[in-house]
Amino acid sequence: MECKICNSKKLNKLELKESYYHCPNCDLIFIDEAEIIDPAEEKKRYAQHDNNLENFGYVKMFKRFIKQVLEPYIDNLETALDFGCGPGPVLADLLKEKGISVDIYDPFFFPEKVFRNKKYDLITSTEVFEHLKNPLKEIEILLEHLKKGAYLALMTSFHPGPEEFEDWWYKWDPTHITFYNHNTFQEIAKKYLLEIVYEDGDKYCLFRKI
Repeated sequence: MECKICNSKKLNKLELKESYYHCPNCDLIFIDEAEIIDPAEEKKRYAQHDNNLENFGYVKMFKRFIKQVLEPYIDNLETALDFGCGPGPVLADLLKEKGISVDIYDPFFFPEKVFRNKKYDLITSTEVFEHLKNPLKEIEILLEHLKKGAYLALMTSFHPGPEEFEDWWYKWDPTHITFYNHNTFQEIAKKYLLEIVYEDGDKYCLFRKI
């Protein structure tokens, strides 16, 4: 068993209702793979989400993400990929309103890999990375399709540390299996020679491909 980000073998097991592992080197926390739910059940849960333009709270969440994370760079963005857009690609629609040409991909709902042979000014992946069993595999795919100097924007709730993890609400969703914080994203940046141009310490991280 080793860390899924930094490959450290010095992991601490968190004995809760489910079994989790914490990496003291990069702070990644991830669930034991034996306890990951079946993909069919995972898709069923996603399909129940009320993710559409009529959901005011959902739209507001993405408008806040655009304003806080992307707005300073929006004038330089012509193409984007929304990776893991879910059944209702609301963020893609909002980015299109900004004049950006947006492709969408989701392994369950929009499985055509439209990003093949393309490179983008921006890739967004919002409320996705907590679902990933092998995050480095996905990161490498995304970086392959980013232009030099382009941006990878992530949204996922930063975990509060192993001491407070047991009572943390974000892990209650059984499809949430991998958790990050500031130290984890710093490790990712170092591993792939990325620059973190924005991070709020809570749920947003914006990388630039150097």
